[in-house]
Amino acid sequence: MADDVFDFRPGAQVPLAGAPGQTAATHALASAAYRDSDIEKILDANNDWHQSKVKPGKLALFKPNLGEAFSRAVQVRMLGGGRAPLIQSFGIEPQVVVEHCLAASRIRRHRDSWLTAVMALCGLIFLPGLIVWLLVFQLRRVINKSTGRRSSTLASALLLGFAVLAVIFLVKLPFTGFWSWYGRAAVVAPVIGWVWARRICERTAQDLRDRWSGLLSGGGVGPKIPEAVPTHPNETGAEQLRQGLAKLSAEQQSNSVFYAGPKGILGMGTRWGSWQLAEELVPREPGKEINPFRSWDVIRAIHDQLRMLERGPLHTGGFPKPSIRHWIVTPIGENAGGVSRPSGTNVEAFQIKPHEVQRICNDQQFGSGDRHYLGVQFTLWDGQLVITMLITVTVLHETLRIEVTGHALGPVHPLFTSKPSPEKKTVAKPIRFWETKSITLPVVKPDEVVRLAVRAPFTWYPPLLDFLGGSLALPEPFGLRHAWADKPWRHRFMADDALRTATPVLRVVHAAAIKVLEENGVNTDKFGSRSGALSGQIQDVSPRKADVYDA
Repeated sequence: MADDVFDFRPGAQVPLAGAPGQTAATHALASAAYRDSDIEKILDANNDWHQSKVKPGKLALFKPNLGEAFSRAVQVRMLGGGRAPLIQSFGIEPQVVVEHCLAASRIRRHRDSWLTAVMALCGLIFLPGLIVWLLVFQLRRVINKSTGRRSSTLASALLLGFAVLAVIFLVKLPFTGFWSWYGRAAVVAPVIGWVWARRICERTAQDLRDRWSGLLSGGGVGPKIPEAVPTHPNETGAEQLRQGLAKLSAEQQSNSVFYAGPKGILGMGTRWGSWQLAEELVPREPGKEINPFRSWDVIRAIHDQLRMLERGPLHTGGFPKPSIRHWIVTPIGENAGGVSRPSGTNVEAFQIKPHEVQRICNDQQFGSGDRHYLGVQFTLWDGQLVITMLITVTVLHETLRIEVTGHALGPVHPLFTSKPSPEKKTVAKPIRFWETKSITLPVVKPDEVVRLAVRAPFTWYPPLLDFLGGSLALPEPFGLRHAWADKPWRHRFMADDALRTATPVLRVVHAAAIKVLEENGVNTDKFGSRSGALSGQIQDVSPRKADVYDA
């Protein structure tokens, strides 16, 4: 299979940083791997078309937090064996996000190995006491599901009451001898283990929060994933991980995209504008025929002129250097649950070969099959805004049509750009009880220590944890960038940037096409008139749902 030919770089793959201008969106998504908030928070980032879901587990004590669930889901979806094809993540470096997920999982595994030892020494040996304490915390967790203050007070009273009973049990045991000392140890050892586990959890939680904050501040510590670098030929796990990262990078560079009807081109956003220039091909001189040319000749001329977009007559800034590529667009259903990438002799390492791109451009203009588009893409606002203008040229009978469409992908949801902040609580002062003060709560709460300690022995087999505690189901077809993207129209400057791009691109496209027509003996009077009309019309451009037809 051609899609399997992706590992074209020999040797160990060294993780690379994000490309210039794409760090903000990349780091925002990567920060989710280090977060310790509730898993349901991810549902706030659902957009109109892509809905993440939280699969419930069997026991609340095993429920993962957002960082644990996000890291696990992204790793399985993007590196798992036999995974489904991914949608390109324009504006970010998906490999960097995956590497941070791997690094976060590695930090948690190190913590869990210590917690497993604590559970073995202070819990497994004194199993009866551990079970009783866990039942109390589980009951307290059930009571705490209610957000009312009364239920919270009841949960605290339950824990305090059991602690009092435990002290009474230690003082007056109903039996003597060995079992009396074992009973005392069974009550005390889980408490000692909890204190020990809390110190381990707080140290790790602070490390994760520092990385979370560092990513959103523009710096931070880079991901460390030594398990992705094989040290000898028999290290199959590291080799598979290295190949998975290489495959991810190769698929990100694919020139094949998918059009999902009203959802637009997946990964590029919805089509917000469309401008068409369609006129008859008439010879410039009566009695003579025009010189034969093909759609590819026009597209190639447009491609050359678009490379000059970053240049202008005035020294006033202007366009940054755009990415100009030939895209092959495959139609899929609006609610398709997955995609299938082209394969065969015309595909190599997820790239459709140039001769096949040229053939599709010239031949597949009507009826079923893939279509060719020339795209000029701007990545702005540190990767938070991706503007794509697509150009296609078709010739049917004696009519040449040049269509320019605008696509815009907005910033990642604000959930991913929020920094960690300590949780605070307002309480009354001990002496001046009529006054209040604000206190900072611990980073790791008592219930969280119990949850992490209970989960730790099961981390060696993640599917069991998914069954017991639940997991995060990612939206399909999945791509890191478009799954959690907002619309750009809520941000005034981003909307302005998208709208301002259309006019100069349209004029360059028309000028290049008309020049090719003139060189081949075509009368361009009607083309010039229509181009002038469109040039005036586009100055009053406004975003709309161009893929939704009132029919």
